[in-house]
Amino acid sequence: MNKASAQMPSTPALAPQDLQAAAKTLIARTAQVVLGKEQVIRQALCCVLAGGHLLLEDLPGLGKTTLAHALARGLGLRFRRLQFTADMLPADILGVSIFEPQSREFRFQPGPIFTEILLADEINRAPPKVQSALLEAMEERQVTIEGKRYPLPEAFFVIATQNPLHQQGTYPLPESQLDRFALILGMGYPAPEVERAMLKGQGGRTHINDIEPVLDARGLAQMRQAVRNIFVADPVIDYVQKLLQTSREMPEFSMGLSPRAGLMLLNLARAWAFIDQRDHVLPDDIQAVFAGLVTHRLPTSGTRQIQSSAERLLAAVKVESF
Repeated sequence: MNKASAQMPSTPALAPQDLQAAAKTLIARTAQVVLGKEQVIRQALCCVLAGGHLLLEDLPGLGKTTLAHALARGLGLRFRRLQFTADMLPADILGVSIFEPQSREFRFQPGPIFTEILLADEINRAPPKVQSALLEAMEERQVTIEGKRYPLPEAFFVIATQNPLHQQGTYPLPESQLDRFALILGMGYPAPEVERAMLKGQGGRTHINDIEPVLDARGLAQMRQAVRNIFVADPVIDYVQKLLQTSREMPEFSMGLSPRAGLMLLNLARAWAFIDQRDHVLPDDIQAVFAGLVTHRLPTSGTRQIQSSAERLLAAVKVESF
């Protein structure tokens, strides 16, 4: 158990408005460490509240790992960081059975995946066999070792970082694993005034321990339930359906968005509306999270082209009166 989780008292049952205020506080505290990236922080929190996993893709040194650490601290959850390398084996993630001579039995030694937040740092530096070891955990929140199933904590989710594929020693993630990530986000270079503040010692990884936890596992479960209770009207569902169908008809995509992508889009939009302290989803909420959901699900080449294609897809589907 990490220090934050050990010190955090169990969260009592909170009203929806109190949970929404806690989400705002979490974003604000994280933004004091990850400077100038409030929108990225908010989308990352939406991913957590929607029950998805998050992939941060950008150049080294732009704050991907710092964002993951800061979110974990603010959520008050157990946290493990796993550095992925080319020589890693599946057992390094899942764990291994150890034979004990005294009892003449095998005892399972859990691996680092048995935590609430797993930071998979530089995930695409590990070979495909290791990537496949994560699939069951990310989809089912359990692992199967030697025919026996081991459940993961209810709050379990993965925050992975990925370096651009043109860098040496990287492997492309399989499409089946990419689809398990609800969002792919990039950090981008900081604005000049933000970078100057960082050079003067403001924000950054050294200030992570200054973040006071806002929640714990029980509080996160309450927040996720409140997100699921956000109302989605039929016109919004119509809008999502049109986006899905149009993606399957546009010639620049070899395949369109799946029904699973549509379900995750609605969950992410609910989380966005929740943070906005509303009890219903608007088309604006769909649009706010759309690019990060589309980036890795519409097969084209190059991040910039994918993002512009997402914009063209939104432009192609008009929002009806709502």
